[in-house]
Amino acid sequence: MILVTGGAGFIGRAVVRALVGRGDRVRVVDSLRSDVHGTNPAPPEPGAQFQLGDLRDPAVVVRALDGVDAVLHLAAKVGLGVSLDDAPDYIASNDLATAELLAGMARAGIPRLVLSSSMVVYGEGAYLGASGPERPTPRTIGDLEAGRFEPIGSDGRVLRPDLIVEDATLDPRNVYASSKLAQEQLASAWARSSAGVSAVLRYHNVYGPGMPHNTPYAGVASLFRSALARGEAPRVFEDGRQRRDFVHVDDVAAANVAALDWTADQAPGAVRPFNIGSGTVHTIGDVATALCADDTLRPVVTGEFRLGDVRHITASSERARAELEWRPLVPFEDGMRDLRTAPLRRAAS
Repeated sequence: MILVTGGAGFIGRAVVRALVGRGDRVRVVDSLRSDVHGTNPAPPEPGAQFQLGDLRDPAVVVRALDGVDAVLHLAAKVGLGVSLDDAPDYIASNDLATAELLAGMARAGIPRLVLSSSMVVYGEGAYLGASGPERPTPRTIGDLEAGRFEPIGSDGRVLRPDLIVEDATLDPRNVYASSKLAQEQLASAWARSSAGVSAVLRYHNVYGPGMPHNTPYAGVASLFRSALARGEAPRVFEDGRQRRDFVHVDDVAAANVAALDWTADQAPGAVRPFNIGSGTVHTIGDVATALCADDTLRPVVTGEFRLGDVRHITASSERARAELEWRPLVPFEDGMRDLRTAPLRRAAS
């Protein structure tokens, strides 16, 4: 039996479909919290057991883990978490819940974990200066207001963006990112103390049918798509040249399955992070243009900005390709074409 926490969410549903499709016995536990799923959640994915519950409750964890061989942990509160007022909910929802789950797995002797993490643990992406790799300092309000969006190196010149690898320095820059890094550290502690094995998947910009369309973390793809559905032009912040790696939700689901199989072949105590991205760089402006392809509306580049946003972050997914034997299969053009007409998950009320 495979347990998928958060299996009623956007990515969780795709993971459940992939597991059920290959014949696995699957159980889902999800709290169906109203700020994510609204007051009328979609029915569970067919073919999987469903349990309603909050992982912060030890009794829920015990019931969910009964008869389970491995866990794919996707349940989390997502979003930017820019205000410290959000911190208690993020830490309780993400880190306390993860701690309860891992403690339950240790007691039950469940040795395999696939943890859903995020590119946000890196902060800014990787850059090259005149002398090689260089980490930029956070961009200032003054530079952003003046339209100077590119990070500047120690020599005063614009840094060149590069692909980030899993061994890069981690630099979470908001409450949500901090909670995701804490989840990774908890998983490492669990693996060491209980001889478990954990694959940590750092998702880049995930998109596809069924995306939530009213939260910042849903990403620009869903925000642009929702604007078009309202008859409004997508509003592109900064100059639209921010670089990202957009990866289709079906490819992310396949990565989870590959990571689950990887955990079965590793020595006890192994923990390994993997970037999960398409390997192809696109800009925010590329996404807006692709989604507008069949529409009379065109993107509007506003020059607006959000303090704390990173300029460029794109993934090297070579480790996942080599070690998980995983390949993203959905081309950007095909995925964006499908997203133009695919239904999005209704806004949470």
